Amino acid sequence: MCGIVGILARGGTVPPELLERATHSLAHRGPDDHGTVIVREPMPAPIEVGLGNRRLAILDLSPLGHQPMTDPDTGNWIVHNGEIYNFREVRAKLEQEGVTFRSHSDTEVLLKAYARWGERCVEQFRGMFAFAIWDARQHRLFVARDPMGIKPLYYFRSDTHFLFASEIRTLLGTGLVPKRIDAAGFLSYLTFGSVYEPASWIDGIRMLPPGCYLTWEKGAVREQQYWDMAGSGAVAGLDPQESRQQSEKRVQAMIDESVRMQLVSDVPVGVFLSGGIDSSSLVGILSRSGVQASTFSIVFREAEFSEAEHSRAVASRFKTDHHEIPVSQDDVLAAIPAAIGAMDQPTMDGINTYFVSQQARAAGVKVALSGLGGDELFAGYSNFETVPRMERFADTWKHIPRGLRAAAAGAVASLGPENDQNRKLAALLRENGRLLHPYFLTRMLFTPAQREALTQTVDERPGDGPNPVSTSMDRFTAPLRERLSHARDLDPINRVSYLEARCYMLNTLLRDSDFMSMAHGLEVRVPLIDHRLAELTMQLPGAWKVSKIVPKPLLVGALRGTLPDSIVHRPKRGFTLPFERWVREALRPEVEKSIGKLEDGPLAGLVSAQAAKSVWVDFLSGKTSWTRPWALFIAQRWCQQNL
Repeated sequence: MCGIVGILARGGTVPPELLERATHSLAHRGPDDHGTVIVREPMPAPIEVGLGNRRLAILDLSPLGHQPMTDPDTGNWIVHNGEIYNFREVRAKLEQEGVTFRSHSDTEVLLKAYARWGERCVEQFRGMFAFAIWDARQHRLFVARDPMGIKPLYYFRSDTHFLFASEIRTLLGTGLVPKRIDAAGFLSYLTFGSVYEPASWIDGIRMLPPGCYLTWEKGAVREQQYWDMAGSGAVAGLDPQESRQQSEKRVQAMIDESVRMQLVSDVPVGVFLSGGIDSSSLVGILSRSGVQASTFSIVFREAEFSEAEHSRAVASRFKTDHHEIPVSQDDVLAAIPAAIGAMDQPTMDGINTYFVSQQARAAGVKVALSGLGGDELFAGYSNFETVPRMERFADTWKHIPRGLRAAAAGAVASLGPENDQNRKLAALLRENGRLLHPYFLTRMLFTPAQREALTQTVDERPGDGPNPVSTSMDRFTAPLRERLSHARDLDPINRVSYLEARCYMLNTLLRDSDFMSMAHGLEVRVPLIDHRLAELTMQLPGAWKVSKIVPKPLLVGALRGTLPDSIVHRPKRGFTLPFERWVREALRPEVEKSIGKLEDGPLAGLVSAQAAKSVWVDFLSGKTSWTRPWALFIAQRWCQQNL
């Protein structure tokens, strides 16, 4: 696990001090080693390519794993962030074809695989990765990202430069990227509380989508998708007529394989254990495989937030080497400023991930397995029940005349309590083309009407030109429409699964998990979203994934006999923090002050200060939740720190 950066200059140079500074900005991601190289290509046109790496040593701890790494047979160079879990199998395949190796690292396997198979090498890998290879013979840069989007990769291009990095702030720090907010990214943030790919918070910086690779050659950039959850084709050997029990056995075997593969490491691997189904499943699988896991649980001193009894029960059943990390609300509250400072992009979420990662790393953990993704692939959210119902309602409701829809929405707005739920209901009833799909409504922060009010800046005059936010609506909605087009032919449950994985999980959970854990040099692995496992689950009927009796029945069925009933049937509960109270009390002066000064900072011209103040007033009067003013506060704070 590492942080990577690259600067390609056409007809110019890459100053060594600039490359060193950019690499150093990623030191938190890789505290164990660092390296840079500048490759000069005089022909056919002058090019300099600077590559930098900060290394968190997990595999091959020797100096042979140092990056940037070169292949002496081809002259190619690589920088790599992530882990290739099946690298030994890929290495064996290459060795059978006569390829020789100098190290035991997965990075060298990537380098040799590219030399042997070219762009199609990505089809061989199972893991989480973002890597870049400078192809010395072709004078071409090849950049790839893992199928599920677990590891980030940002890039920026201009007439003279092409840059990429693991973090936006690294690109900004080069001075080669204008510090302008991307209006489409800003719209996305207001709508969902995070910026949805491929846009970013910064104008001109784009994310390479999951399951895609990119080539730069002679100034031309080409993106190519090589895998997608909804279009990956049939799983080898899957019989559409097989029984549910047979399919559960396939799922069990695939989960077991994924967990075992993700134990590959030259340092100890722990498990984040909350006592819920997903994390308990990981521990149960390890136990069944004869592995005594080291488990780590955050335990609140305040009984109302503690889940200690559940994690202790799982640890006791599977006889793990269990570690409890006691914390208080005051501990978490004190960590919030540092957590905000760790954000690579604004996000309304992620504080809890920062704190869990901080405490786990302090306890000596360097690699941890997480149950993240179990809800998305195995239908653990209430959305899997509500969205299909909303789809049916919207399909019928769209035939009602627009005037009647508007009247019904107005009645809800005027007669019902003023709160977030009724605002969303009114938006669903109004349905005038602004709502692409009911799923997006369930994940929505500010409704379309609220968003319009927030972005209708009060200083607009005819001579000022168009509102930059309103003119970016198409760029904001285009990726959402693309996701919908990929999910259109899926059954209702699998459609929600796809949208959850490609929207909320990708743009909030995985991104927050990456930069919040890497802020402490902690590698978090997510076995439940191995892309081969995702392929398999998406081939199975969605109806198998929901039940009124058993939560996540496909996952529970696949692990039949492994999990105790007390874990399977316990109420679902996440890592809960009392933010509602904090924003009203301990954090109120800071949040209130920031919202009151929106018109004086980088968000001036994008946000209506008056509408933002109204959001704060609505929160204080109980008409909206803490997440709305908190999102505005985070946006303002991030801009102040980074722009």
